[in-house]
Formats: sequence, structure tokens, C-alpha cells
Amino acid sequence: MAYQALYRKFRPDTFGGVIGQDHIVRTLKNEIVSDMVSHAYLFCGTRGTGKTSTAKIFAKAINCLNPKDGEPCGKCEMCVSMQEGRSVNVIEIDAASNNGVDNIRDIREEVKYPPAEGKYKVYIIDEVHMLSPGAFNALLKTLEEPPAHVIFILATTDPQKVPVTILSRCQRFDFKRISSGEITKTLKKYIKIEGAQAEDSALSAVGRLADGSMRDSLSILDQCLAFYHNEVITEEKVLEVCGASDDGVFFTVTDALISKNPQKALDVVDDIIYKGRDVAQFTSALMQHLRNLLVVLTVNEAESIIDLSQERIKQLSIQAKKTSPEEVIYFIRIFSQLLSDIKYASNQRILLEVELIKLCSNVPKNNIDYISARLSELERKIKSGAFAVSADSKKNVEKEKPKPKARPKAVPDDIKSVKENWDNILMEMESLDRSVLSKADVGYMDDGRLTLICDDGYKGLIETKKDILLSKLSELFKKDFDIKTVDKSEYENYQKINCGGNYTEDDGFGDDVLGKFSDAEIEIID
Repeated sequence: MAYQALYRKFRPDTFGGVIGQDHIVRTLKNEIVSDMVSHAYLFCGTRGTGKTSTAKIFAKAINCLNPKDGEPCGKCEMCVSMQEGRSVNVIEIDAASNNGVDNIRDIREEVKYPPAEGKYKVYIIDEVHMLSPGAFNALLKTLEEPPAHVIFILATTDPQKVPVTILSRCQRFDFKRISSGEITKTLKKYIKIEGAQAEDSALSAVGRLADGSMRDSLSILDQCLAFYHNEVITEEKVLEVCGASDDGVFFTVTDALISKNPQKALDVVDDIIYKGRDVAQFTSALMQHLRNLLVVLTVNEAESIIDLSQERIKQLSIQAKKTSPEEVIYFIRIFSQLLSDIKYASNQRILLEVELIKLCSNVPKNNIDYISARLSELERKIKSGAFAVSADSKKNVEKEKPKPKARPKAVPDDIKSVKENWDNILMEMESLDRSVLSKADVGYMDDGRLTLICDDGYKGLIETKKDILLSKLSELFKKDFDIKTVDKSEYENYQKINCGGNYTEDDGFGDDVLGKFSDAEIEIID
């Protein structure tokens, strides 16, 4: 007898054999037991999750002569004929190749006739989203008023493309991805039946690589058994066959990114290329590792979300102490974009290496995620003491720090010049500093200091800009100023007491002070 692929050999023929879809199986069995079978169903889900197999089991169960608790007996004439593919009551249609109006019109003509045997005639239309608009319109009429003896089961991996008018006339069942744990558990049973040997770690690797698809896992296992005939299947052999990488390399790459070590990261890339690994698959798997790391960083009960062994979760917890959520989020965004670019690249390796080098260096990037990640990284390093400076180093820095040149002290004439050119001085400053200092005016209180007369409530804010103003005045006048700040009300009281109230708000100095200034104009030096 010709060899039969594992995914065909182990295709379930009862509801009990359907893996990971208990919510759907229970509903369908209850409908059969209570005789509440609908006329149309829509089975949605990713590849290999059991949509077509469940449709065939359901067709068998509703036509079975001796059903038990909603399950087909598998022994009666109807069950046997369906199992062997001889039944005329189950019509399978591939909508990908039969998507025209004429194909649906043929169905409309056929449904008029009752089944030759059994109770129901079942039409299973696979990949129904591939039907043309005209074909959908033709199918709609049949779904509106179907004969009592006809049941439609529409299966699709892309329900968004199915018209709402069709969706509203079907009972929708969403097939979820099968967990790697369930896949691994099922593969152990199949391995025993096949009489082959495989390590638990190897089957776990197959379960992860299958990405929620039972059919994919069986295809991978089939390939491994053929490649390593009469050998024990190990995790390394599974990765070799699939062109995948061991989880350890993802910890290595992530450590390289965190420690900014491009050499280590490029060594990993060189190794995976040498072993013939796929760059796109490596990038996708690295993103999955970073996602798991992010979960460990942000969720208390990460074990319930991450589908990994306790040993791997412990490794993730150790690595999580070296980084922050902001950094990991930034890495994920970068590799997500890289994965999209790789599809159209002629040399995928170069793109990956360039991105790793950029991430391992502090190249300025105008990106809010990068800035957030960089700040988080610096905070983490400061907390860990990475930037601690010894006392000797501080002394050396202080010794090396150039001493500012001594400048002459400003005199009242200089203060008068500052007042006269105050608007021009403000225009020389940054917009934020200018907006704050514009809330002050220049005055003099006969103490040799330049007085900033602050609007009420702004004194504290203007105090924060004193050093900036001093630096700018020193630059423009080549002299050292001494500045003090007072509230406007305080300055007015000073003028009343010392100048007899003989002042104006515009001059801000007081008559006794103005008398000390010469009439000569002072020019600001650039």
C-alpha cells in the first residue's frame, strides 16, 4: 500500500478526535442531540485548525443511522460510505477553483432534489471568500430559502471578505489556534502509533514551529521522520530540517542589543547563515522572543500567557532584569519593520546586520520610541551605578576644567545700557527663555546689582533663568553682572521710601539713580 501522509492518516473521524476546539464541538453535538441543526454554518480560522475535518464529521453525524450523544457511530452504512468518500450526500467544493456564477447556479439546481440516502445533503464550500461577487449573490438566494434537506457549511481563513449578507444567514464558529502544549501532547500519541522515537523537546519544538496548526505540525513531523529514518528525533534535528534556530541564539542576540555589543550580534547572524537558516524566519522568531521578554517585564503571572517551559521562563526573568519595557518595545517595532522590508530585499542578511549595528550603536534617531528607550536605558544604568565616578576622577575633571576669564564688574552705566537694550537682548535668547524673561523689567536699587523687576507670581520662574541671562550679558557686554530679582510691588515700595515716590513705571530706576548715569550711549559688543 502507498505511504499516506501523517496529516491524512490521523485526520479525526469523530468529534472526540478534534484537537483544541472544545467550544465548537460541544455546540455542534448539542445541536445534533436536540435536533436544532441550522441550515448554514460558517467555519472560520487559520490553516490546520480542523475546519474541514469538523465539517465532515458534522455531515457524518447528522446522517448517521445510530448516533450516540451527537457522535457518529462509524459503523453504519452511511458512516462507512462517507468515511470511504463514496457518499453522494456530501459534496465538497473548492471555491478557489470553482468561484464563478455558473458553479453556484449548478448548486442551486441540485439542491432541489432530496438526498439519495440519509436525511441531509451537505455542501462543504472550502475557502468560500474566493467566490466572485456574482457567485456570492447567486449563493445568497439559496441561503435565504434553502430546502429543509440541505445544509451548507462554508469554511474560510479570511471571513472579512465574506459579504455581510452571507454572514448574517450563517451560524459562525471561530476555530482558535491550537496551543503548542496540546499539539505536543497529541504528537506523542501519534509517535507511539507510528513506532518511532522522538524526544519530548523535539516534539515541543515541532509544536512551537507549527504556529497553532495541527496539520503543519504533522507535516513537520512527517518530514523529520523521513529525513532521520530509524533515528531518534531530537530538537536539533527538528531545527535542522525546518531551517529554524535554537532559542539560545535569541537570548544571545538580545543580550548583545542590551549591552550594545555589535560583534556578538553579528557573530550570531554569521552562524545562522552558515547553518542555512532563513533570515526572515529568524527575525520573526526573534520578535516572538522579545514579545515573551516584554510579557515577563510587564505581567506578574507571565507563565499563564507564555507558552514555554519553566526553564525558558526563568531565563527570560533573568534577562528581563537587564533591560526595560521601553527598550524592548523599541526593538520589537524595529524588527517588525525589518520583517516587512526583508520580503522585498535581494540580500536579506545585509538588512539584518545593518539594523543590528544601528541598534547596538547610539546613532541619533528622530523617533519618540527611540528617545523613550534611550532614556529608560540611561535611567537603568544610573540606578545600577554604571556611571559612578571615583573621587580621583572628579578631581581630575575639576583640574582639567578651564577657568573662566576674569571680567570687570558691571557699573550703573552698564545697567542703564542693559535697560535701554532689554528688548534686543531678549531677542538674542532662545524662545522659551525669552518668554520667561519677558515677564521682567530691568531696574536698579543703588547696590551695584542689576535688578530684575518681576511681575507678581513670576519671581520663582524668572529665578531659574538667572544663569542663562548672566551668560548672555557676559557675552554681549564682556563684563560680569550681579543680578537679583524682586517682585514689582517690592520694587515700588523701595522707590516710595528712597525716592519719595518720584518715579515712573517706564523708567524703573528712580530719579536719584538716573542722575548717576552719563549721557553717553553704550554700544553692545558682539
